[in-house]
Amino acid sequence: MGILESARPAIVICTRDRARATAFYGETLGLVLAHEDRFAAIFNTGGVTLRVSFVADFTPHEHTILGFSVPDVKATVTALREKGIAFNTYPGFSQDEIGILTLPGGVGQGLGLRIQMAMC
Repeated sequence: MGILESARPAIVICTRDRARATAFYGETLGLVLAHEDRFAAIFNTGGVTLRVSFVADFTPHEHTILGFSVPDVKATVTALREKGIAFNTYPGFSQDEIGILTLPGGVGQGLGLRIQMAMC
């Protein structure tokens, strides 16, 4: 067995604007804030801890940093769009009209949420 094979991961997301990021993950995405202190805003999602931490010189990533597995991708994308979340479409990929990419074997990556949304 690998050293971390049975360990539960913790997600750490950095931001230059923790108040805005905390509101986004809590109010927009609907994650429950479990704890907040001077180090991080801590959410629990799907049995995993998501920490949102302030980093003054953070530069947002240009790739997906967080994805969610959901039972109904189309309904979830639609609900998030109604909350103002924009989903990117990329040349060369066969995404549908709302941005969902279907990969061999089924729907996938439609919720590889590139929702750092200019997450400062």
